[in-house]
Amino acid sequence: MSSHEPVVVVVDAETPGNVGTIARAMKNFGLSDLKLVDPPPLDPDGEAYGFAGHAREDVLPNAEEITFEEVVSNYHTVGCTAITGEDSRRHRRFPYTTPTELADTLQTVDSRTAIVFGREGRGLYNEEIEQLDQICSIPASDDYPVLNLGQAATIVLYELRDLTVDETQLPDREIERAAEDDIERFYDYFAEFLAAQRYNERKREKTQRLMRRLIGRAHPTGREIHTLLGVLRQATEQLDHRQALLDQYDEPDRFGDDTVSDGDADRTGDNE
Repeated sequence: MSSHEPVVVVVDAETPGNVGTIARAMKNFGLSDLKLVDPPPLDPDGEAYGFAGHAREDVLPNAEEITFEEVVSNYHTVGCTAITGEDSRRHRRFPYTTPTELADTLQTVDSRTAIVFGREGRGLYNEEIEQLDQICSIPASDDYPVLNLGQAATIVLYELRDLTVDETQLPDREIERAAEDDIERFYDYFAEFLAAQRYNERKREKTQRLMRRLIGRAHPTGREIHTLLGVLRQATEQLDHRQALLDQYDEPDRFGDDTVSDGDADRTGDNE
């Protein structure tokens, strides 16, 4: 995480609701310092506070009015714009970074950073963009690349979350793979299960290889593999009991090798 929390600057916003939406996105993604250049009136009973959610309690009321010149003088600045041009001849500033790339580049910036958003519809003026240190643009459809100001800010701040959020509400996604001896035991149980159901002997080896590939890709946890072991163990025991009854009463096995269809197992093994 960066040692300097970025500040968010909104330049000449026309709609109080967009300011509130940006404040809410800041609260969602761990930012608290909002700077406003030529802001609209922010009535505590108006739409800015109505759109801000819990950010109405701290981010929005603590927002500081500032000039554009002060932003340029005191921060490493990143301007957000939808229009970038195709090369250095088509725009005042080129190249640009995407929000994902921006998160990586800011890891190495050892000074306070300002993420600067422009006006609804018109964005930042060229003369403003020329004064900023970096340009960021959200990859969007070439037919309609201009996003709502609040939407654009939410996307950019989301991509910066690794710089600003210590811990999210999502649990750790790291999965602990089951012990290899337990996985091998599962393969043994699966082989016993195939034998107990009198699975066609010609197809068993292919089917067991298929199961190894499937489990190898799945990376099951210890709990998952032990659950599967229990299922196979019970199924195998029931099949063994069924066979014992068939033998006791000298009943024919209507589901033995002679009646196994050449169905899915053959088709799945054709390309091996």
